[in-house]
Amino acid sequence: MLIVAVAWIYVVGLMALTEPTVVAGIVTFLFYCVLPLSTLVYISGTGKRKARRRAEEQAAREACAAAEKSPTED
Repeated sequence: MLIVAVAWIYVVGLMALTEPTVVAGIVTFLFYCVLPLSTLVYISGTGKRKARRRAEEQAAREACAAAEKSPTED
């Protein structure tokens, strides 16, 4: 996916360079590159975030279960 993102940045960068004004180039780059790619990166990372959260919850459950099994020394 990284190569697709880099290629898209390159294409949109060239599009932005051909705009008649600097403001039009910046707007083109923002609306055709930054916003779509940030959305794509966010959506593609959703599964990883869920898996990481599940792993953390499982580790917390295991730590809690291990703490309950071990005798406490007071």
